[in-house]
Amino acid sequence: MTDDEKTTLTHGIIPLPLGPTDASAPPIPKEAIPGAGYIPGIPRLNIPALTETDASLGVAYVSGLRGDGATALPSGLAMASSWNPQLLEQGGTIIGQEARAKGFNVLLAGGANLMRDPRNGRTFEYLAEDPLLTGVLVGHAIRGVQSNNIISTIKHLALNGQETGRKFADVQITDAHARESDLLAFQIGIEIGNPGSVMCAYNRVNGHQTCASDYLLNQVLKRDWRYKGFVMSDWGAVPGLDAALKGLDQQSGEQLDPAVFLGDRLAEAARTNPAYAVRRDDMNRRILRSIYEHGLDRNPVKPGGAIDFEAHGAVALELAKQGIVLLRNEGGVLPLAASAKRIAVIGGYADTGVLSGAGSSQVHAQGGPAALITQGGEGLAALFISEQYHRSAPLKAIRAMAPGAEVSFRNGRYVSEAVTAAKTADVVIVFARKWAAETMDQPDLTLPDGQDALIAAVAEANPRTIVVLQSGNPVLMPWLDKAAAVVQAWYPGARGGEAIASVLFGQTNPSGHLPITFPRSESDLPRPKVDGFGTVAPEIVGPAPVIDQELILNYDIEGSDLGYRWNARTGKKALFPFGFGLSYTTFATFDLKTDGRTAQFTIKNTGNRSGADVAQLYLISRDGKPMQRLTGFQRVELEPGESRTVSVTIDQRLLANWNGKGWTLPSGNYEFALGDNAENLTPAVTVRLATRTWKD
Repeated sequence: MTDDEKTTLTHGIIPLPLGPTDASAPPIPKEAIPGAGYIPGIPRLNIPALTETDASLGVAYVSGLRGDGATALPSGLAMASSWNPQLLEQGGTIIGQEARAKGFNVLLAGGANLMRDPRNGRTFEYLAEDPLLTGVLVGHAIRGVQSNNIISTIKHLALNGQETGRKFADVQITDAHARESDLLAFQIGIEIGNPGSVMCAYNRVNGHQTCASDYLLNQVLKRDWRYKGFVMSDWGAVPGLDAALKGLDQQSGEQLDPAVFLGDRLAEAARTNPAYAVRRDDMNRRILRSIYEHGLDRNPVKPGGAIDFEAHGAVALELAKQGIVLLRNEGGVLPLAASAKRIAVIGGYADTGVLSGAGSSQVHAQGGPAALITQGGEGLAALFISEQYHRSAPLKAIRAMAPGAEVSFRNGRYVSEAVTAAKTADVVIVFARKWAAETMDQPDLTLPDGQDALIAAVAEANPRTIVVLQSGNPVLMPWLDKAAAVVQAWYPGARGGEAIASVLFGQTNPSGHLPITFPRSESDLPRPKVDGFGTVAPEIVGPAPVIDQELILNYDIEGSDLGYRWNARTGKKALFPFGFGLSYTTFATFDLKTDGRTAQFTIKNTGNRSGADVAQLYLISRDGKPMQRLTGFQRVELEPGESRTVSVTIDQRLLANWNGKGWTLPSGNYEFALGDNAENLTPAVTVRLATRTWKD
């Protein structure tokens, strides 16, 4: 490579019209495809350009600027509720295929941030609060994406726990707490998925921007984990040239940074400073390694490829079905019987479509959203953060499932009108919604727009009220005792309406289990209020982020005990615990045997219809000290009366402590228990383990 060529791959642009720009800025190359990013190639050396698109849930719609659509997978939480790594890998495969077909060879997928605050606006994109579940699922999703000879990222490294002040919030956390929680999720995901790139985050960790963190990028990622790929920045997350020395390999979306640091400035530094020259060579070596390892040069992408939307829609439908969680079912009101002749459907735009989360992950099919509700503003930024609905109307699907019934609809705007409809119905289905978006957190866990009052009034009028929740976060349910059934549908994606109807009418036996904890109140959280919420100005989508502000986030409060682990440590009980999920049949798990490295147990369908359950293995105490960690899981499909023996391998890091240089397993008695959620456990089995110490 020539000296000039050595800064070709180290920085790139957003190939989108971002509004008024500096007249001296170079024009967007004609060969760049509207999407997240573009890094020019080097034709002389047969090095392809990197064409990048968001995100983990499908090929982003970018407000229709390409004039095409893609298959929208359900939200990350919905997919994670399946606890099915193979199905997530299948989902990754189809969105990778669609990325290729549209001319992209880098998919900015692999969202692996743990849920530290349930009010985080991007919680819907991510997978879980647990490092094992997140790591396994994201690793398989990445495998699927990269099976198409394209690169997937894993993101956002690391501890990117809230949107409020996300570009300058400073996370304070010890090395051990980080390694045993968020970093372990990334580590497992990288081991399974081998992503070609790691995307660093916006926030700071212990005083340093993550995209210029020697600790995260050089020490943890490249030294301890021996990661061979390259680190790309998040868009507008590069604080300066020295980020290169701290481990950053590529500057992304350079228009959003204060300057192009990894272009001419890097070249000048390399001419005068040997450290920058060596680092620049390593940056190129890492980028090229990922290009060659994943076959981008040998399998060039070209826009206009064929997409089997019918087949891909079937995968999205299956993910939605397996991700729906049945939270309550009093008196067997579900599945709905064919005898229900008058069904009142209320609220949630159920006559229009299903809700999706906003921001860079927004995906839509051809024709765009079925409905779009702006939050103000104008231009691309207003479309980027707007409430949008996929073209899969639950009302239509319900009518198809009950052709002989009278199915009415009320939009829920007026409580009195909804109550009148409820009183004359055999059964009521209330669709509740809570929209979430990148760049903004939620003030609390209530339902907006008076929906809690609406549900309470309707349930009072008709005790056979079923609530279908579409949310990207946990919600509080002050009306819970009045509702006959509660179905958590999340943001269910391109075929969400059909998936919801299938579960309601029993065509699909629900098998989803919560990948996060639903708290009883915000006061049960490590931080009852989102730090900075209401005092930090909301982020403005656009160039030149301000990163000289200060917002301290003390993550050592909970340390590595997130969600169900926090509840176990503090003695709190959840509204719905991690791992919870009901079925139209029943299951039993028993006969646990373990030596601390592997475990075997039996799961049996004790009901009268086929279904799937998720068996969960927990460490519940170590040498007499109560603690809780998920150490294994398995989704099992069983016919009535059928039983199966399951074996899982226990990742020893889940039993150990980080000692500063590696892992230490203290000697002592280790108690393990099976559960169908984190709070409903079988009697413990005790194993005596000897002290061991090892490095990653």
